[in-house]
Amino acid sequence: VQLQASGGGSVQTGSSLRLACVASGRDFNPYAMAWFRQGPETGREFVAAITWEKGTPWYEKDLKDRFIISRDNAKRTLYLQLNKLKPEDTGIYYCATTRGFIATKSPDDYNYWGQGTQVTVSS
Repeated sequence: VQLQASGGGSVQTGSSLRLACVASGRDFNPYAMAWFRQGPETGREFVAAITWEKGTPWYEKDLKDRFIISRDNAKRTLYLQLNKLKPEDTGIYYCATTRGFIATKSPDDYNYWGQGTQVTVSS
């Protein structure tokens, strides 16, 4: 399985971006997928996840009002809509697939990762 993330950029506070993650590979059939991010001085933190079949989303609590996760099964594509961006949202955003039949906030529970896409928000 290969994951290719895109859509990042340099924007100003209050702007929006839409990230995409395209999956390829014969064995692609995850229980769920997620977005994580890593800031300049932080570890990799959970942003949001979504179950692949039913599309049930869940979010890091503080991000729920500004970010929207979605997926297109036919296109094998995961999305993350980022709204009302703040400088503290700056970081590399990674997509990932769950290792098993559970979706948690721990990066250890995800096996395949995209290369990341950079989001930079200036004030």
